[in-house]
Amino acid sequence: MKVYGDLQSGNCLKVKMLLSFLNIEHEWIHVNILDGETKTAEFLSKYPNGKIPAVELDDGRYLCESNAILGYFSENTVFLPTDTYLKAKMYEWLFFEQYSHEPFIAVARFIQKYLGMPKEREDEYLSLQKGGHKALQLMENQLTQTKYLVGNEMTIADISLYAYSHVADEGGFNLTRYPAIQDWCRRIQLTSGYVGMA
Repeated sequence: MKVYGDLQSGNCLKVKMLLSFLNIEHEWIHVNILDGETKTAEFLSKYPNGKIPAVELDDGRYLCESNAILGYFSENTVFLPTDTYLKAKMYEWLFFEQYSHEPFIAVARFIQKYLGMPKEREDEYLSLQKGGHKALQLMENQLTQTKYLVGNEMTIADISLYAYSHVADEGGFNLTRYPAIQDWCRRIQLTSGYVGMA
């Protein structure tokens, strides 16, 4: 199995973490999006959306979209709840990650860390702060009540939201404001098989 990704990307880290937690063998192939490596004809023939992470399964089928990949590999594991309500709550957090968290925190991080805060994107960067803090506060509220986002067991919702939350400071979000998130990050980091960003 081949996994195409960049371990500086939270979306790619999610997949690497789950595969490591589950001890699933794979070949990691580094892809540089800034050099256009996801825009080649070969890559696009397999992954038309031109994004990473992307997976080529042993049987030759392809998967993309980080949270869909998490769902695929977590089937019949401890990271996917069997209770239908808890599973729905897990999906609630996964959708939250894509629509209410990542568009603010990951984009602000990209502008600051990768682009070096160009003048023409300063206003956009500042406009992302309110939404990012709102997302982190919602997580903080939950994590003051439960060890993980869906009760007291880690699920793929935690893996998904950890990926960009633990480096939110790289987008201007001060995590000292969120002690429950900091404790949650440490719990995840202490999990057997944990891997971090390269």
